[in-house]
Amino acid sequence: MFRSALIVTLALLPAAASAYEIKPKAPDAGFSGKLQPDIVGLSSNIEGSKAAALFETYLKDLPGVKPEATQEKFGGTGVTYVSTMKFVSPAAGDHPGESLSAMFSSPASANRAYYVSRSLGFNKDKQPSKAEMIDRITAKYGTPTAIGDGKVYYFYKAGKVMSVKEKYATPASAVDALNTPLNPKAAVALNDANGRGSCVAMLKRAEASDKTLPKLADDAKAANCDGLIAVDISNGITPDRVGKADFTLIDFKQIASAAKIDADAFAAEKNESLNKTPMGRSPKL
Repeated sequence: MFRSALIVTLALLPAAASAYEIKPKAPDAGFSGKLQPDIVGLSSNIEGSKAAALFETYLKDLPGVKPEATQEKFGGTGVTYVSTMKFVSPAAGDHPGESLSAMFSSPASANRAYYVSRSLGFNKDKQPSKAEMIDRITAKYGTPTAIGDGKVYYFYKAGKVMSVKEKYATPASAVDALNTPLNPKAAVALNDANGRGSCVAMLKRAEASDKTLPKLADDAKAANCDGLIAVDISNGITPDRVGKADFTLIDFKQIASAAKIDADAFAAEKNESLNKTPMGRSPKL
């Protein structure tokens, strides 16, 4: 579906070609306007063309680190767009290492972010406690759907954070839950009426996928939630400390919607291109 990708720095991104007119259609979104979770400012409402400013603002605190953008061509046209944007800051000296990446749909579906991930390391002498980390997470995202398997889960549906009636009365109880397997009752409660579609499973499948829209679309359609935020907390120098935190944002509803919009648009562009191909003359017989 896509042509060869080109990786360039943000400063060198060329303007999109105008030979083919694209009529953007905004995909359905899994998060409401009032409940729009983000990872350092990157939400599923961000367009690829506007993400560069967010990356550059964040990277002011990481001198020498430059963001990279991967561009795709729209079908057989000369129109290019940002499909991936990322930066990687390896561990060195006083910096423990950090990365951030975002995946975007094509201009046909408004070039929206649908998958955002961040990996954040902590120096040995600056590792927060797990209780403190959970407190930071809940201060930003609110009460989680569930905690377990080393992760804090937020699943969204119909403009709200889903509830499976898990209660974490104290920081200590939240840490206890974090250090144990996810409550089986909570996992079952996340399934649909037919016992399928758990977003815990969909998260694992998405993490193992290559993250392109076609690869994620089927699971996104089957997911029993519209989107999610998950934070994976790894042990630090001691079991009560955090060595690394991995943040993931996935908009399943937008993935399913954008995949259809993009597929239809690519097919329409291909048909238009074929229709414009000059026809050869019939030979004399």
